[in-house]
Amino acid sequence: MYQLDITLRRGQSLAARDRGGTSDPYVKFKIGRKEVFRSKIIHKNLNPVWEEKACILVDHLREPLYIKVFDYDFGLQDDFMGSAFLDLAQLELNRPTDVTLTLKDPHYPDHDLGIILLSVILTPKEGESRDVELSENEVFGSYFSVKSVFLRTCGRPALPVLGFCRAELQSSYCQNAQFQTQSLRLSDLHRKSHLWRGIVSITLIEGRDLKAMDSNGLSDPYVKFRLGHQKYKSKIMPKTLNPQWREQFDFHLYEERGGIIDITAWDKDAGKRDDFIGRCQVDLSALSREQTHKLELQLEEGEGHLVLLVTLTASATVSISDLSVNSLEDQKEREEILKRYSPLRIFHNLKDVGFLQVKVIRAEGLMAADVTGKSDPFCVVELNNDRLLTHTVYKNLNPEWNKVFTFNIKDIHSVLEVTVYDEDRDRSADFLGKVAIPLLSIQNGEQKAYVLKNKQLTGPTKGVIYLEIDVIFNAVKASLRTLIPKEQKYIEEENRLSKQLLLRNFIRMKRCVMVLVNAAYYVNSCFDWDSPPRSLAAFVLFLFVVWNFELYMIPLVLLLLLTWNYFLIISGKDNRQRDTVVEDMLEDEEEEDDKDDKDSEKKGFINKIYAIQEVCVSVQNILDEVASFGERIKNTFNWTVPFLSWLAIVALCVLTVILYCIPLRYIVLVWGINKFTKKLRSPYAIDNNELLDFLSRVPSDVQVVQYQELKPDPSHSPYKRKKNNLG
Repeated sequence: MYQLDITLRRGQSLAARDRGGTSDPYVKFKIGRKEVFRSKIIHKNLNPVWEEKACILVDHLREPLYIKVFDYDFGLQDDFMGSAFLDLAQLELNRPTDVTLTLKDPHYPDHDLGIILLSVILTPKEGESRDVELSENEVFGSYFSVKSVFLRTCGRPALPVLGFCRAELQSSYCQNAQFQTQSLRLSDLHRKSHLWRGIVSITLIEGRDLKAMDSNGLSDPYVKFRLGHQKYKSKIMPKTLNPQWREQFDFHLYEERGGIIDITAWDKDAGKRDDFIGRCQVDLSALSREQTHKLELQLEEGEGHLVLLVTLTASATVSISDLSVNSLEDQKEREEILKRYSPLRIFHNLKDVGFLQVKVIRAEGLMAADVTGKSDPFCVVELNNDRLLTHTVYKNLNPEWNKVFTFNIKDIHSVLEVTVYDEDRDRSADFLGKVAIPLLSIQNGEQKAYVLKNKQLTGPTKGVIYLEIDVIFNAVKASLRTLIPKEQKYIEEENRLSKQLLLRNFIRMKRCVMVLVNAAYYVNSCFDWDSPPRSLAAFVLFLFVVWNFELYMIPLVLLLLLTWNYFLIISGKDNRQRDTVVEDMLEDEEEEDDKDDKDSEKKGFINKIYAIQEVCVSVQNILDEVASFGERIKNTFNWTVPFLSWLAIVALCVLTVILYCIPLRYIVLVWGINKFTKKLRSPYAIDNNELLDFLSRVPSDVQVVQYQELKPDPSHSPYKRKKNNLG
């Protein structure tokens, strides 16, 4: 075991990769395919000065230190600027050495790409201190080895646990080892480890006097944000130079000193590359915490301004620990958590809805992804934009992780996603299985075996995963949060054109429309007296309702419909039919499996429709939104999510009483006054519709199928396993 202390000094005469004849360079250090350090970005400089230090623990000197330099391009793939090797075996021990490395491109060895200047010192580690280093290396080394693999796999931001990168841990250890005692317990280290330092809440308000990029003298602007590996893309505002976005989102802050948010504005162009409008940055280290800052940012390399609200807040309760360190098993901590979400603290921090603890215990019978008949599985746990992962268990189809993850719940209607991957150092990680669990369907404290599903969550794949989940939340806070906009996932995969998905969405929308058409036919048949008894009954009902109609009867009828369906369900007459949706999704999956066999034919088809691909994707998404809207209304009355149905009953009761007791003109007057004065009272408020926000929490039929729990094989029962072990 050796300790390698590196000081990255500077670069000289680096290659220009940007249009302005400059670059935004940063440096990666890798040992044995593992990234062990990444420098900060120096913008617009071919002679950058870093003066950054890294402390790296090296198991042996056989593998060299690999240095790679890249040009940072926001929204695009970073450009390669050259690489070099440092042979560690040639270094003299315990002696500082200045090193000059010439950067080369293996594909163009004759190109001059500049030099990198380093100072290094290699020190052997012996004795008792070696044990401490090995412990930390064993615990966190596997976390970091997943980093580059997982980023290549999903194209997603770095997972929160990767914020605890190996180089940072080693640097922290090297600087403070003389003050640490050897009795430091790893469980205590885990217990104190928050995986990020804070939350950056950003509200994109508007743009002013942006540059016109289209022939009509206007633009279709949107904005991209990037903080480290975290990204967010705003919606597109068509044909305007003064767009009003009113969008809010959060980034995680990993560095104590802050960070740089890169912001670029673009003009959307259908069928060709989007036009660049301008860029700007926000230095978070210059902003005070727990305070909202209004920023008017001038766009560089372009025209106009962007107006933002930026707030830095304290870290949320998100952590990872060993199974032995369990917050809810500690009676004192459990009482504090229960007190935090008690009914008496309704109006204390409305955003803090609840607490989630997930125990990832083990998996059994996983798919073999390697040629050896084994896998190297690790597990990713996601709740909205919070992501944590376990260590990797190498060469094992029945891994045991025994990790505890805790999350703050901001929306009780969120879905917990647990995905198992196979780590592969030479290529992207392989998908092994996934489960999606709505928080409201969780039974606290029960260890369950969840059958892993495929990527589309439509059918089973090989293996089961054992989880124990606890959810504690405040019901009133959860109800209030239901009426505000849903948090967007800023790393969702971009929509792509799918013939099967387009057809399925069309069929779903057709079913919703046919319900209205059939209702119209039924009413028309009453007018035509196709069935005299039915028409007579309808005529009498019409006279009675019209003569006695009051506005409060509308929510009252909806309330009666909810009550009627509730009694049908508890009496065993469940009218919720989703077999057709399941069949459609399974057919889509079968057609997807046949895709490889007809790959050449489909390539030709895709090339023909490439020019209208965006239009097709838009139509596909509109069909999905319309169909989902109808299905969500139906599922509200069908008691698909009892919490939401009860919430609807409470709201309808209140609305019925209000409409019965208060004249309509007073209600309209209050509504109008609120609408006209809202902009004056809160100029930067984000507009929302409470009814649509409520419906966004109700799952569509497709989501119901995806979240449906599959029945595990009885042979995977934990009790049977124990019995077999005893036998």
